[in-house]
Amino acid sequence: MALITLTSDIGTQDFLVGAVKGQLLRTDPAFQVVDITHTISPFNYPQAAYICRNALQQFPDFTFHIVLVNLFEKKPDQLLLAFHRNQYLLCADNGLLTMILEEKPEVVMGLPAGNQETRNTLHCVRIMGNAIRDIQQGKPLLQIGIPDVPYVEKNPLKPLLSEAWIEGQIIYIDNFENVVVNITREAFESQRKGRRFQIVFKRDEVIDRISETYADVPEGEKLALFNSAGYLEIAINKGNAAGLFGLQGYLEQTQNAYLQNRLFYQTVKIFFQ
Repeated sequence: MALITLTSDIGTQDFLVGAVKGQLLRTDPAFQVVDITHTISPFNYPQAAYICRNALQQFPDFTFHIVLVNLFEKKPDQLLLAFHRNQYLLCADNGLLTMILEEKPEVVMGLPAGNQETRNTLHCVRIMGNAIRDIQQGKPLLQIGIPDVPYVEKNPLKPLLSEAWIEGQIIYIDNFENVVVNITREAFESQRKGRRFQIVFKRDEVIDRISETYADVPEGEKLALFNSAGYLEIAINKGNAAGLFGLQGYLEQTQNAYLQNRLFYQTVKIFFQ
């Protein structure tokens, strides 16, 4: 029985998420389908990569992860089936695969999208579901897709490094409006080298210690900690960090002068002393 996760930017207000699950169960009623999220911000690759990367690590080996994010950046001639570190990923050929994995996958197969005029979401899910069923039935990968196909690659969003500082971008704002930055504990400690530090954001907000929990500071006070995924998080104990400080997630494409002027509020910089 295949264990399948679903991640998408579809939202939850219309029929499509249910229809996707129905399509998978029509392919094989024995599929076990688990939702990760369907509320990825539209076209937000860094957010999608952060969520998928940290969720899939917790699943058993040989889980199938279907990622329906920005599925139609271009008309799909192929979908991708990747196998990496004992996990299967199925997604559009739009660059998200390498952003999730932060490296090249061990195996990549192209799944032809077919010649149908209507290549909609359910058509793509049908192709993915058929590939999963075939793998479960023991069909060789070479008979399921096209091996070693060229595919779109995008680099994961990495922090900027200097001997005296590290600068990260806000990649996610959670349901409590805590702000997640693309600086991991490992990167922080490696750059810190035991030195004192100041975490600076919005020009004049400063934090000079890492907390273990939100309760380490009084209610209403700001804090920094490393979350369960190991990423730096800026928060307010029982408060709203993103709203109060005017912080916003990283935009892959800054589209106008107003957004360019606000770019500072998408970054967090740590100075070492």
